Amino acid sequence: MKNPNPDPVKHKEIPVWNAEDWYYEDIQIGRRIRSIRRTLGEGESMQFNALVLDMHPYVADEIFAREDGLFGRRLIAGAMVFSVGLGLVATNCVNAFSYGYDKLRFIKPVFIGDTVYTIKTDLEKSPKYKEMGLYRASYEIFKNEGDLALYCEHLQTVKYRNPAAFEAEVPDKET
Repeated sequence: MKNPNPDPVKHKEIPVWNAEDWYYEDIQIGRRIRSIRRTLGEGESMQFNALVLDMHPYVADEIFAREDGLFGRRLIAGAMVFSVGLGLVATNCVNAFSYGYDKLRFIKPVFIGDTVYTIKTDLEKSPKYKEMGLYRASYEIFKNEGDLALYCEHLQTVKYRNPAAFEAEVPDKET
């Protein structure tokens, strides 16, 4: 078998999978994307709980959840729902940097065996720094047939393609 990519120097010419290079100017307010669906299982739930040291009875104790818990069954940790939901629509833009999250709300419980998917909507953008603007997108994480389970807004700084075009709009103080 002949190696189709024998020259390592040329490897950088090959596009990186699942990476994008859009800029602030490319963001279209109102644009939406929807992820694939993903069923959350017990094994990965317990792995996540162990990783973050979350052994709350609602997520780790079947007997407690079934007999004494409010929902009658075990939950998926909210932090895992948040992480998986955002990961489902992660675009890995090389020009965007996370600035934080606002309005994070756990609206409905997610249980072991539930299937989740995410809709991301571009909400707003504004100049922020000399080289980057601020961008806000909502993430709605739905479970099963469309029940909203989690909502949050992600703020990101995004590089301008043409920084000179935004010089007059950048606030005086960079915070």
